Amino acid sequence: MKVNGSALVYTGLAAIAIAALSFVALNPSAEAEIRDYSALEDMRDGDMRKLNFHSAPKEVSQQSFITEDGGEATLGDYEGKVVLLNFWATWCAPCRHEMPMLSALQTELGGDDFEVVTLATGRNMVPAMQKFFNEIDVTNLPLHRDPKQAVAREMAVFGLPATIIMDREGREIARLQGDADWSSENARAILLAVIGQDDS
Repeated sequence: MKVNGSALVYTGLAAIAIAALSFVALNPSAEAEIRDYSALEDMRDGDMRKLNFHSAPKEVSQQSFITEDGGEATLGDYEGKVVLLNFWATWCAPCRHEMPMLSALQTELGGDDFEVVTLATGRNMVPAMQKFFNEIDVTNLPLHRDPKQAVAREMAVFGLPATIIMDREGREIARLQGDADWSSENARAILLAVIGQDDS
């Protein structure tokens, strides 16, 4: 029996299409892989022009860090919500300038869908961290520590402050190097757009 070559090609393409659709249906995260943040890049203004969205999500470190109560956690523990992860240190002057704005952002947007997570990386003694927060009147952000810089190293954080946006799947989708006004209207609009898009 002679089989038409074009029919075989058509059948093969149809099978591939069905397999791809089945993969997306059975793997909700597959749809998240193709989420487009290009419109959010167009929204950037002021300090937020330093915020760079990645063309594809990046995996984050699963190294553990020390929580403010002395326990251990990983960034994977935050899956299910959009996270603004800020790497800082007590000796970092730009961090001192930026932290109250991160605190204001947490006050306004923090909840089940979004959280600001602050992680002091390197040698940061707990009393010095507490003094740092007390002096700038920040009470709603965590005093988590990455003393051996394990998380920071795996995520290629080489300068402070560095702020990373993580999606609900716990992946890095954007990064801003240096300090920024995270309490600005533009920052809030961008993050609300991420939260809304990431919940669709």
